[in-house]
Amino acid sequence: MEKLDSKGARVEYIQLALQRAGYDPGPIDGVLGPAADGALRRFQQAQGLDPDGVAGPATWGRLAGYLRGYLRRTAGADDTVASLAQQHNTAAAAIQTANPSLTGEPLPAGTAVTIPLGFPLVPTGVRYSSQLIQYIVEGMTARYPFIARGSIGGSVMGRPIPYLQMGRGSVQVFYNAAIHANEWITTPLLLRFLEEYAAAYAAGGSIGGTPAAALYDKATLFMVPMANPDGVDLVNGVLDSGGFYDQAKTMAADYPDIPFPSGWKANISGVDLNLQFPAGWEQAKQIKFAQGYTRPGPRDYVGPAPLSAPESQALQRFTVHRNFSLILAYHTQGQVIYWKYLDYEPSGSRSIAEYFGRVSGYAVEQTPYASGFAGYKDWFIQAYNRPGYTVEAGRGVCPLPLSQFDQIYRDNLGILVGGITEI
Repeated sequence: MEKLDSKGARVEYIQLALQRAGYDPGPIDGVLGPAADGALRRFQQAQGLDPDGVAGPATWGRLAGYLRGYLRRTAGADDTVASLAQQHNTAAAAIQTANPSLTGEPLPAGTAVTIPLGFPLVPTGVRYSSQLIQYIVEGMTARYPFIARGSIGGSVMGRPIPYLQMGRGSVQVFYNAAIHANEWITTPLLLRFLEEYAAAYAAGGSIGGTPAAALYDKATLFMVPMANPDGVDLVNGVLDSGGFYDQAKTMAADYPDIPFPSGWKANISGVDLNLQFPAGWEQAKQIKFAQGYTRPGPRDYVGPAPLSAPESQALQRFTVHRNFSLILAYHTQGQVIYWKYLDYEPSGSRSIAEYFGRVSGYAVEQTPYASGFAGYKDWFIQAYNRPGYTVEAGRGVCPLPLSQFDQIYRDNLGILVGGITEI
């Protein structure tokens, strides 16, 4: 339970929710200081809760609506879509999109109504976690019922690995992110794109200069925005001490040159998930063992066998059960696009890579030998001989600061749209 002087990502979520609810908590800095404490107490009082400044289960239950980005209402006798929009400071069109079956004015008394709140759902100024991603996934599908959701499987710690699906075209494309824990800035990158795509489709508009309806009709987009939820939770300070946190810290002690937890790329068991796929796994093992990564740790340990980690198993199984024509695997950093595996050159893959380079300004290169085996992109190309790309977004030391997000999004919007238009 968070209270005065608490720190961490969960405090950022409290500050974000209070800001969205109209209670000024001061800057979103992950510290529950006097301004945030006062805002929290005012929020609690307005919600009929004990204004004790402690974010316990009841308070979190009320804050969560502002993280999910919608509320549920039961229509009264005289309620209309317009009146509900005015009451909740949102747009009537957003309510209609979220409730496509609503007919008649006034609304029939007792009708259950989803009220999307009047702010963008996907935040770009807070650290991400498995908790936040669940709020966003739920909110995305509530605001836009034409988006489907599910889980591709679970992590070592039993956290679900969610996916989102949008479109009705026969072509299937797949984007994934945050397979490496400290590259989690790629999670809001995919989610921001999906939110803007959905909003454009609902409004009959365009995204990246392309009519959203054309994208929707051409392809079905599948997206796994956080493939490594346990690792992201570790990097962003969400895991409590003890248990898996202490286990990870012990493993990290074997690699003292890698900062903990910011340097952590692996899953919570110390297996690098992007070295887990059956495409030159033995070569990857030789390379990484020669570099000294011979045991579980923060990065570059290939695991005891290919597909031995539940997260890599889930990605592989999800892929096998679908018919993806193209995949994008998002990483950081380097502003580079990798497009080949060994001598495989799927039809059209070079021209698509060159297009991605033009619209992003990123370099287009072949993967360096020392990093060129056992990745998800490598396996997809080898298994299906179809275009697959690793996109290394941004530049700097991971985890990249959120101050880079807007530039990363601008650079990559053309790639994210082009993954559908160019296939």
